[in-house]
Amino acid sequence: MSSPTRVHIEHDFASDPATVFEALSEHENLGPVFKSKIDRVCDGDSTRNGVGSTRRLKIGPLPAFEETTTTSQPNSLIEYRITKGSPLRGHWGVQRLSPTADGGTHLDYTIGFDAPVPGLAFVVGKILTLAISQGLRTLAP
Repeated sequence: MSSPTRVHIEHDFASDPATVFEALSEHENLGPVFKSKIDRVCDGDSTRNGVGSTRRLKIGPLPAFEETTTTSQPNSLIEYRITKGSPLRGHWGVQRLSPTADGGTHLDYTIGFDAPVPGLAFVVGKILTLAISQGLRTLAP
């Protein structure tokens, strides 16, 4: 397998990290960000959107897949991975939140994955970068 593809997106929000964390961790808020239909599969082990919480994403005509939260540190970090139904291999996402000097929040978002078909990971990476960059502008925390 080749080196995993990385998607890296940075975005600044006017709202504080607690507000942005709440918006990003709530699965149902992410449909416009990922340009997909999102359904909650299950709540987390100890909190609604915490570790173990799972969402099902349906993007256009592609088969649905599931993402599960693996790390949830309030106001600072969300990590997840695809746990079911994707042609991508080793897919994971990390969203790091940090306060900005003006009281807002800086999001540093990295996604990593590979694909079994040569060139597919590159194409998916370009699509994800564009869709998420545009979609984050629609999230209004």
